Amino acid sequence: MAKMKAVNPKITEMRERLKDNPQQMQQEMMRIYREEKVNPMGGCFPIMIQIPVFIALYWVLLSSVEMRNTPWLGWIHDLSSPDPYYILPLVMTLTTVLQTSLNPAPPDPMQAKMMWFMPLAFSVMFFFFPSGLVLYWITNNVLSIAQQWVINTRMGVPPKFHLPKF
Repeated sequence: MAKMKAVNPKITEMRERLKDNPQQMQQEMMRIYREEKVNPMGGCFPIMIQIPVFIALYWVLLSSVEMRNTPWLGWIHDLSSPDPYYILPLVMTLTTVLQTSLNPAPPDPMQAKMMWFMPLAFSVMFFFFPSGLVLYWITNNVLSIAQQWVINTRMGVPPKFHLPKF
């Protein structure tokens, strides 16, 4: 993703230059990706690895009798049931929006809108998930944000927040 941020100005300039020739634009984009050794799908691989862990944790939280009504921390008295005050889903939404804003803005305007719609769609689902699962996702988001910040800084790409343009 850090390399994508570094290459993004080249891609934007190339899109403006070749906007009337979509076939040549695609070829030029692939050439830039090859030269810069950037994989545009690189951001999808980490989430693909997490999906089985997420599903397994979901089923464990729903079926484990040992965790039912076991106090945890503060207002959460059961990690296997949804947050009664919806605090964890709201924090998860904020961390997901923050993580999305650290990613480079996609050149395609429709794709950029979808990138901002996804955190909101996920947050609606997470309002009904077990608190333990939402806590896992918050922890994952916070660690991902920290990792993204460190990687971008080390690669010489200053971390910037990209806010939506609707």
